[in-house]
Amino acid sequence: MTLHLIKLCVGCDSIEHLADWQKGRVAALKKRGAKIELTHTTRMVPKRIDEILDGGSLYWVIKGIVSVRQKMIDIRPFRDKEGIARCHLVYSPELVVVAPRPRRAFQGWRYLPAKEAPPDIGKFNKKMPSKLQRELAELGLL
Repeated sequence: MTLHLIKLCVGCDSIEHLADWQKGRVAALKKRGAKIELTHTTRMVPKRIDEILDGGSLYWVIKGIVSVRQKMIDIRPFRDKEGIARCHLVYSPELVVVAPRPRRAFQGWRYLPAKEAPPDIGKFNKKMPSKLQRELAELGLL
């Protein structure tokens, strides 16, 4: 059964800001000649990896609103230089806008059961502000 993760997108003001930040990370990886993949490093390793990798996504909470998701590709536990267990969450670069849903602040990540996940509105369109995309979707025009 599919399971998702949800995480606060600290420091991002909008989906556009997240998209620009991730685009910058990809450019930096290309410049260094490193493998091109988006990752988020977290201290806690999910124990339900198989369920997450069975179609799960990473849902981002931006300014208190669940706003966008990215499909999970891999979860890679590792130990850092100090020997502390950590984990790379590897996710797709494609941003999928979801129906906005308020979410209170929390630390780290949380599991998000599929039945509680907000529905998709559609692929992120940089040419159209995310606020307008949401409004059009709510009116059934997207």
